[in-house]
This record gives sequence, C-alpha cells and structure tokens, in this order.
Amino acid sequence: MIEDKNPQRTSIAQLGEFGLIDHLTRNFETNQPSTLKSIGDDAAVLDFKEKKIVVSTDLLIEGVHFDLSYMPLKHLGYKAVVVNVSDICAMNARATQITVSVAVSNRFPLEALEELFAGITLAAQEYKVDVIGGDTTSSQKGLILSITAIGEADAEELVYRSGAKANDLLVVTGDLGAAYMGLQVLEREKQVFQVNPNSQPDLEAYTYLIERQLKPEARKDVRTLLHALEVKPTSMIDISDGLSSEIMHLCKQSGVGCNLYEEKLPLDPQFINVCEEFNIDSTTVAINGGEDYELLFTIDMGDFDKIKGNPNFTVIGHMVHPSEGMHLITRANTKIQLKARGWDSIQES
Repeated sequence: MIEDKNPQRTSIAQLGEFGLIDHLTRNFETNQPSTLKSIGDDAAVLDFKEKKIVVSTDLLIEGVHFDLSYMPLKHLGYKAVVVNVSDICAMNARATQITVSVAVSNRFPLEALEELFAGITLAAQEYKVDVIGGDTTSSQKGLILSITAIGEADAEELVYRSGAKANDLLVVTGDLGAAYMGLQVLEREKQVFQVNPNSQPDLEAYTYLIERQLKPEARKDVRTLLHALEVKPTSMIDISDGLSSEIMHLCKQSGVGCNLYEEKLPLDPQFINVCEEFNIDSTTVAINGGEDYELLFTIDMGDFDKIKGNPNFTVIGHMVHPSEGMHLITRANTKIQLKARGWDSIQES
C-alpha cells in the first residue's frame, strides 16, 4: 500500500556499526541544559540538580506492535518517541531525553533507516527531548525498536497510580477509541489490497482515525493546563492498553473501586460513524481499544469547579470504596463489572 519513493538502496554493511551511528545521529541537536554529554562516549551524562528523575522504556517489535505494510517508517519513528513521552507525561513530569536502540534485518537498506530516524528526529524536536544514546545491532527477524525516555519533575509535582481515594472524580483527556478504529480501517484496506493490488484505498472519510493510529500525540500540555488551574491529580496513567485496563490499574494500585458511566464517554463523531459502518459497539471499543495515549487521572471532588467546562477534560466517573468493585454503568442504568479486555503484549501465538 505504501509506495517506495526512494528506489536507492544502500547496504548498512557498507557503513559498519559506528559509521551507521554517525550517519543516523548527525541531525540530533541538544536543547536541554541537563544534557552535559550526549552521543559519542561510553555513556551520556545528565545533571538534574534538585529535580526527581523518571525513566520509562518501551519495546516495539515488527509483527507484534506494528505492520510495515501500512505503517510508514517515518510515522513509526515518531510514534515510538510519543509512546515513551506519554509515560513521562503520565507521571506529571516533563520529558527531557531519550535513548534509541534499533535491531534490523538485512532486508532494510540505509534509506529505510533514514526514514525511521527522520520520524524520531521530528518527534524529538516537537517534544523538545534530546537523543542522548542507544544501540544498533542486527536482527534475524524484521525490525525491533526500543526507546527509553527520561524526564524530570519536582518531588511535589509527581503523580503516581496509587493516590486515588473513594469519591475522587475520574477524568480523561481528549476522546477515546479512535486509534483502535483507525487500525481496523487500515487492516481492512490491507486485506483489500492483498486481493487486488491495483486497488487504491479512499481513506478521506477516516483521516482522523488513521492519524490517531499512525501519528498519535502525547499530552504534554496537560501538566501545564493542570498547573494553571491549580489542580494536582491524586493518581494518573496514560491510555495505552485500553480504558478499562487502565482504570483497573488505578483501582488496584490505589485500593479503591470505581463507577464508570457509559453516557459520559467522550467519542468523536467520525469514530461513532465508523463503528456503525463496521457494526461494532462504540462503547466496547472506547473502553477496550487502547493506543489513544490520552491521560486518565483522578482529582479530589473539591477541584471539580476548576476543570468544569474545560474542553480538554471529561469527567467519566468516580472512585468508590473497594468493596463496591469496578463497574460500567450503562445508559440503561445497569451495572456491568469492568474487565480488562484491552491489549496484552504477552499473548499466546
């Protein structure tokens, strides 16, 4: 489905490991004052002075986490940075540096890696993070990409999954489910293409959903928004594996239950239309889909007036005593026990 716009193929073996590293990292710039030494030595050197440091790592494997038949390498590089920055945002911290490690098979020429690193470079510029190191090696099966993100925050700013209390309000940023439905559209078009390679997909009606899948954005703005509103969440997590799974993480870590209200779920109109087209229940997708990279957090009920009416936030429920359990309250006012049906990276093949 994705045309090869660059027919030139330069073998990676021609450059060797260090030549490849020099070539791919030549466009990285350092912007953070905490970066004392980045790429080029045995280790990077950072200086955070009085700040607390947060670190998160994600591993992306071809055939498990992404499909290169419809995921352009530039988008993959961008998304790989975003999913790690999102974890830092979920701690109410500011991302500052990343390391990038890549394993590639010999089917990838230098030009393919240039595309991948162009996406990484773009994301690094967008999120103002410095690329300070990593590793490159060969792979017998496809492409493997691992990124570690580092961030900073004052001790009193950090938010964990474990601070929610009964009666706290459950709040989400943005809208839900669009990334999953974007994936369904891409998978359908892939199957059509396999049957008829001459068919050209018309994806205009699915632009928002596909963008949410191929080029998500981390909510780096939320930390600033909440600070301006003088609101500190009591717990927080990012939505990577599905809303229901993330709610259950907050409940387990905080020792509380919750009531999630179906009628309160924020859904994009394009998302609702495409769910109808695919004959899929929109609520099921919204709570189980994953990869939205929105932030889910709890706040004290006393802070409701501060966020009320803010277009970035939607109150979707509240936390309850653990004995009440974790439930979805349907539009018909029926209680359904929440179950984690989202993405599980450790599955039987």
